[in-house]
Order: sequence, then structure tokens, then C-alpha cells
Amino acid sequence: MTAWDVLIKRDDLRGVELRHAAEKTDLADGEARLEVERFALTANNITYGMMGDSFGYWKFFPAPEGLGRIPVWGFARVVESKAPDAPVGLRIFGYLPMSSHFTAQLSKGRNGLVDVAQHRAELPPTYNAYSEAPEDEMDDHRALLRPLFMTSWLLDDFLGEDEDVGALVLSSASSKTAMGLAWFARRRGLEVVGLTSPANAAKLAELGLYDRIVTYDQAGALSAKAPAIYVDFAGDPQVTSAVHTALGERLSRSIIVGGTHWQADRTRSQLPGPTPVLFFAPDQIRKRAGEWGYAELETRFMAALRAFVAEAAWLSVKQHVGPDALVAAYHDVLEGRARPDEGHIIRPV
Repeated sequence: MTAWDVLIKRDDLRGVELRHAAEKTDLADGEARLEVERFALTANNITYGMMGDSFGYWKFFPAPEGLGRIPVWGFARVVESKAPDAPVGLRIFGYLPMSSHFTAQLSKGRNGLVDVAQHRAELPPTYNAYSEAPEDEMDDHRALLRPLFMTSWLLDDFLGEDEDVGALVLSSASSKTAMGLAWFARRRGLEVVGLTSPANAAKLAELGLYDRIVTYDQAGALSAKAPAIYVDFAGDPQVTSAVHTALGERLSRSIIVGGTHWQADRTRSQLPGPTPVLFFAPDQIRKRAGEWGYAELETRFMAALRAFVAEAAWLSVKQHVGPDALVAAYHDVLEGRARPDEGHIIRPV
């Protein structure tokens, strides 16, 4: 297979460049070359691109000046190695580029493998970690849902510490992370209100994850049980302002998670009510891993993931093969054309 990379213009996420790699270079001591097997493409990856500079997402996989390699989550296999801890044939799960191949410096860590390349030294450990991944019938769902549902699960754990909650209001309700959080919240008996575009409203209402669906143009008339928490996956200041104004004193907290509305004007005006606070999933991972240990954290998470998948008969997995199919799927996700009941899996070949 000819190696390729899909590169994105850092200042314009619509700018896509497909580059076929030049002749492969020799590996340095400690390096391994990996062939990408499959990865998921979701609105979460658009958030990585939108926040690439402020959160360092462009730094994980170096690219030519002005271009970036958006990280994705999936599976890859070692095909050439000078890394003692990463033998040829090893299959791993973790952070990958939108590419057919990539090079990593994999070494044993406390819980699996870690990319110890110098350019990743100051980046969050959660994203530098790779786990050995024997093939499993849930691999497509693991690629699609593990990072997203992990954030849902951690958010639920974080918000669950606040016992005085009547409702959650979730923007970008069609995103898989919001849908996962809605599933948890309904199990807790909370009222869950989803904000979405008119195009997604009918389909979301059918899935049974939300008590009510409200379109963005109706956000100014929003109501919810008090005290309510707004969890913002869209990153659109106009929507946030409408929610804060509509809920008024019923809004107790406002949490920022993502930025699926990447084209929105980021100018923030003074908001009524609580100041929005950023939720950063790796911080909650570190907290719970310190309290429970990583093994127990993984056991609890996988039990939750399997329960969600067992109840998610509505979710269909759509396969895309090759770089051209990847580019087409990327534009669908970027422009908000992806259906909420579909998950996109990319296979290089």
C-alpha cells in the first residue's frame, strides 16, 4: 500500500490536502512504523482541529508549515520496528493521524505503551498512551465510541458529584458524546433537553435519549427543571447566550466541552448567570485513576460501554475505505451532514 496523509489547513478546516508519502525513511533507534487499520471520524475530531492551537492538538503529529494532521482514535499494527517494547505484529489502540502509516517512539509505561517522542513530552499523558489491542468483535464500536463515550462517562461522573441537579441541557445533541451523556443522565432520572439543528431534530426525537428536543432557533424560549446544568458541546456563543438568558436563575452551572460549531463567531459577550467552566476529560481521568487505580477505572468504563452498546440498536456503523472516501466523510462531518444515528469508520484499504 502506498503511504498517504490527509492534511488540513490549520486556519481553514475546509482546506484538505491529500499527500502520498515519499520513500519511507529509515527508522531511528526506539522508533516503530505502524500501519493504520481503522479509525473513527466524528464531530470530536472537528473540535480537535478547531482547538488545535489553543490545546496543542496539532503538536501530536507534526506536519508541514500551515498544515496539520487532525488526531483520530483507532487501531494500528507495528510493521517495522527498532523499539524493543513494540515488536512487529503488535496491534495497539490509541491516538492516530488521518494517515495510512505513522511513526512513533513506543516504550513501556505504567499502563501499556507510551509515545515518548520529544515533541509529545509536554502533551497530556492520556493522549500519549497506547494499549495493546487483540482483535475483538466490538472493534468498530471501540474505535467509534471509546474516546467519545469515555468523555460522556467522565462527564457523568463529574456532574454526579452535584446531587442538586434537576436537568441537563446539552447543545450539539446529535454528537455521540452528548448522546452518551444523555443516556447516563436519563438513567439517573434527570430531565434531559437536547439542542440541535432542525435537520437532526426528528431523528434525535426517535432515539429516546432525550426528554425534549429543542432546535437552536427556539433556544430563546427554552425551559428546564431547576437547578439546570448547561453542557456545551457546540461552542457557539450565540447559543450559549440564548440558553443562559432563557434559563435565568434556573441555570446553576455552565460547562464547556467541545466546539462542533467551528464556524461560529467566537466573540463572547457578558453572560447572565454562571460563568462557563471548561471540562477537560484527562483531569477527571487522573483524579479517578488516583482514587481507584487504572485497572478499576478501565473495568468500570468497559462495563458502562458494553451496556450502552447493548441498548444502542439505533446506531449503525458506516464503513469508508481509502483516502478519497475519508476526505468525503470528513467534509460530511465538518459541514454537519453526518446523521446522528450513524458512526463513521475509516479503513485505509
